[in-house]
Amino acid sequence: MTARTRRALRGLVIAATVLILSACTGLPTSGDAQPGKPLGASPEGQDFLPLASGPVDGAGPAAIVEGFMEAAITPADNWNTARSFLTPELASTWRPNTGVSIDVSSATRSFSSNVDEDDDADDGNTADVRVAFDQVASVDATGAYSEAFGASNSAFVVELTDGQWRIAEAPDGVVIDESRFSRVYDDYALQYFDQTWERLVPDVRWFPRRATVATTIAQSLIGGAPSPWLDPAVQSAFPQEVQLARDSVPIDPDQIADVALNRAALGLDPTTLARMRTQLQATLTAGGVQIDQVRFTVDGRTLEAGVVEVVTDKADPGSLVLKDGTFGMLVGGEITPIPGVSDQIVNAGQPVTAVDVSVDSSHAAVQLIDGHVWLAGEGSFNELDDRPSLVRPSMDPYDYTWSVPSNAPAALQAIGSDVAPQSIAGAWPEASSVSAIRVSADGARVAAAVVIGGERWIVVSSVIRDEAGLPTELGPTEPLAQLDGGAIGLVWLGADRLGLLTDPADRMVVTQVVGGPGTSEVAPTGAVSLAGARAATGLRVLGADGAVFARAGSAWSESISGVSLLATRAGH
Repeated sequence: MTARTRRALRGLVIAATVLILSACTGLPTSGDAQPGKPLGASPEGQDFLPLASGPVDGAGPAAIVEGFMEAAITPADNWNTARSFLTPELASTWRPNTGVSIDVSSATRSFSSNVDEDDDADDGNTADVRVAFDQVASVDATGAYSEAFGASNSAFVVELTDGQWRIAEAPDGVVIDESRFSRVYDDYALQYFDQTWERLVPDVRWFPRRATVATTIAQSLIGGAPSPWLDPAVQSAFPQEVQLARDSVPIDPDQIADVALNRAALGLDPTTLARMRTQLQATLTAGGVQIDQVRFTVDGRTLEAGVVEVVTDKADPGSLVLKDGTFGMLVGGEITPIPGVSDQIVNAGQPVTAVDVSVDSSHAAVQLIDGHVWLAGEGSFNELDDRPSLVRPSMDPYDYTWSVPSNAPAALQAIGSDVAPQSIAGAWPEASSVSAIRVSADGARVAAAVVIGGERWIVVSSVIRDEAGLPTELGPTEPLAQLDGGAIGLVWLGADRLGLLTDPADRMVVTQVVGGPGTSEVAPTGAVSLAGARAATGLRVLGADGAVFARAGSAWSESISGVSLLATRAGH
């Protein structure tokens, strides 16, 4: 590992339970949302936050600034503790929600002042304080997270007020160290519809963990917009003219979120209202807010709104494996072949190196040892792509097989069952190579491991489709995290997490939030491939000796042996 990557992966370790356990949540498909807290989510109405102290009597300028920055760990009452370090004038105008700078550690911050901490000063004296810190990431005013490595600094003006030093000038936003970031902020997946209005697509944002998080989520969804990289592939049911009529979303004892809208909502048709309610209910539920349903009101009167059906990811019953000459679903120690698919794979005529089974198990993209990609299904076996140096194929929910040569990222194709290749425009224009690709279960996003400017990155892009669902173009490339080497395995772990198996000598399993930090751990000995699942806890890794490993608490546990190939399922 490079020093920068080691620091990135070590520095971005944000409470493994938060990253893993909140990986996937159910979305409403009909009727009202049912109560239930997603694993790892913060329960509504409870705060488990570190507490900062207010100013110490007689503290000098640098100490006051240091205490103010430390108070970023306590967002309660709109950062009331932090405001106590400010002059009354600045306290009324300081805006902590404009962004977050995440640094390595509060212990590594350097404070310098033009006034000695022990010097006496008369009323009206001022001091300049500068703070240098080592930044690793940032969160913008919309809650969007991004890596941001490098030295940063902030300037403060501190003045004597009633005999005490208080900050008179300070930058908006807060600085918080990475070790406490996940204790103060949590990830909340705003839900947007795809281009067909049939699926919901998550857009991860980071907000302070407060009892009023339902209000923050609703404000961000109704008054905001999707992340720029995702925007081309998604849409919101909320028209621009529809806004919240009050700055709160109370939840009554019956667990109904009361969402007051302005009068622009009165003229909306039933379908739009139902989509709005479905979108907001799904977003609140995914964020861990304890609700049964959302109720829209205008001027205190209930606005009748139903819900719409959405396509959801199917449960993952077990592993797809090739073992002892049989391919199929492994459940309870027995392999159940897939009709019309398994026989074609077993009788391919060459060793099989990769298999990705479609959502409905009617087809499978198959890569043989010569690198060519085939489509198995309905009793037939058709060659889809014979170009050299192809990476492992990935099927999408519309049954298109995505295929690309590792040395030609711009040559990305999607191939349907008619074996007609469709070139996809805008595929990673700055990349010189690609080692892995993976389309999400919603079909609106594709992740890849690419080389850009000599550096290896995990990236994600939105997928733009025509009215028939054919992918035609990729949206902007959004970098997620830098890697040491290529990825010999890339999978989706739920709706907003990725799993990667990296290819240095000491192979690592990386879990990466799409729109958040990542974690890494040593892979099982001899790991050669991995498979994802509907939830991050379902990650499986195949060793060179044929053993399949799964997570068992904090360790890897062998679940089966004698497997010659671990297959994947579309979207996982």
